[in-house]
Parts: sequence; structure tokens; C-alpha cells
Amino acid sequence: MRIVLKQERKEYVIEEHVPNEPGANAPRADKDMFKKHLDDMVDIGCLMLATMTPELQEQHEDMVPYEMIHNLKEIYEGQARQERYETSKVLFQCKMSEGSPVGAHVIKMMGYIQTLEKLGFPLNDELAIDVIMQSLPDSFNQFVLNFNMNEINKTLP
Repeated sequence: MRIVLKQERKEYVIEEHVPNEPGANAPRADKDMFKKHLDDMVDIGCLMLATMTPELQEQHEDMVPYEMIHNLKEIYEGQARQERYETSKVLFQCKMSEGSPVGAHVIKMMGYIQTLEKLGFPLNDELAIDVIMQSLPDSFNQFVLNFNMNEINKTLP
């Protein structure tokens, strides 16, 4: 939805409170801007409601888009926290089995790291690399030592 709103230049509707109605003596530009905001709110509100389940529609039908977004964040914040907890737990406990392919292991760990980023908890590249290095079996100790001693600056990919 944010992609569509950004392309339509209407993302402000879910990020800003409804402005106060300009007074009768306000400049025409202020009145036009207020009317545009109201019109965009109706468009975005309908779009948001159309993508919701009937239960959520009923709960949000009397709200403006800004209020809908904040209400939805409250509703789903707990689920996101649980998902973050589970993902970080799996990531930090992940250990590669001796003899298994390194590439598949690193890709799996990068998936966990990307999931955390999508949940709003990105790891910087250095920490992500350290976590991956710590997940390697003892047979990689010399590689890890060389990597750290030579101060190889690599990005996660």
C-alpha cells in the first residue's frame, strides 16, 4: 500500500493528522490544500478498507487513514514482537553442521537477518558477519582467524 501511496504522492495522508480547517478569511491556497487532504483521505480510507477483512473493516470504518494505521500498529505490534523474538532466537542459535554446504547455511542466515530488518530491527553488516562467523563449525576457525586478522572489509552479501 505504501508503494501505491508514494507513487500517487498521497503517503502524507497516513503520516499526518488531519489539518485544522482554514478560517473563512484564509488564503485560497490553504483552503485548496485542506480540500485536497480531505479528498485524498477519502480515497486512501476506501483503499485501506477494501483490503481489510470484514472484521477489521467494521472496526475501522469510522476512522481516517492516519488513525487506521496507528490502530493497526497497536493490534499487530505484539505479533511482530513475537516474530522478532522467534527469528532472533533461531538466528543466534543457528550452527552449521560439519560437512554441510557453507553457501546454503549463509543464505539461510541472511534470510533471518533480512526478516529482522523487515521487522524494524536491522543488524549492521559487521554484527551480522560476526553472527554468521560464530555459527560456523570449528573446522572454520583458521578461516575466521584469517578473516579477522586481515581486517577484510566485506558487506554481508
